[in-house]
Amino acid sequence: MPTLGNPKGTIEILKKYHFNFQKRYGQNFLIDSNILEKIVESAGISGADCVLEIGPGIGTMTQYLAQSAQKVIAVEIDRALIPILEDTLSPYDNVTVINEDILKIDICGLIREKNQGKPVKVVANLPYYITTPIIMGLFESHAPIASITVMVQKEVAQRMQVGPGTKDYGALSLAVQYYARPQVVASVSPGCFIPRPGVGSAVIRLDRYEKPPVEVDDERFLFAVIRAAFNQRRKTLANSLGNAKELGVSRQQATAALEKLGFEPSIRGEALALEQFARFCNCLSREIAGFS
Repeated sequence: MPTLGNPKGTIEILKKYHFNFQKRYGQNFLIDSNILEKIVESAGISGADCVLEIGPGIGTMTQYLAQSAQKVIAVEIDRALIPILEDTLSPYDNVTVINEDILKIDICGLIREKNQGKPVKVVANLPYYITTPIIMGLFESHAPIASITVMVQKEVAQRMQVGPGTKDYGALSLAVQYYARPQVVASVSPGCFIPRPGVGSAVIRLDRYEKPPVEVDDERFLFAVIRAAFNQRRKTLANSLGNAKELGVSRQQATAALEKLGFEPSIRGEALALEQFARFCNCLSREIAGFS
């Protein structure tokens, strides 16, 4: 059994199975043991934990997780990797591999079945093209997830943790910060992967809040407003919302809500923090309903 987490062992297993990388799955396998150890350490994995790993690849990080966790549920979309995983993970009896698309699976049901509905820790080296849908899918499922520790593109990690007034601040920043406390724990160079990605990477840990840090009357309305605000981020917030036909909000209603809260009518969405968006949405929904 080759030791993974280094170039030699990874190349050996890829050659053994004549594996061809699938661009559509965004496959980049880690070959740096220091980074792998850092991820497991940053995720705070202990012998009592159940880990949900997304995209185990050839099982490199899965091996590290299996040595630290009570059990690992690894969800892999690429059928061609299943025989490889059966090989590389054969020494570990605490790993279950599931050949599914994480975006289509019932995460709550999976955790109920595999961990009696108790909270899991998510760990993943995510395909960069689909990072946001996966992370938002995990949060919006309202599944019992204690934390999410993921490898993502460096710029995406930056967007998750910044505040208002910066160019990286946007809908992703607000959505992540509504559900979790983000912390970048490591920067990772392209040379730590096979094949080398064209961008730098970062490991970010998202600690799930027991309850969101702001109170909103309608969570779905909040996120619809946030999306509309950043779809046209150079426009004023009132104009952006007025142009979003699906919202059913007029520019006049948005302006009235802003003025009631003491904001300038010309303010842009990128200037508002999460707490301000929450207050604005609560006020706006009452404005729409005809309350004073």
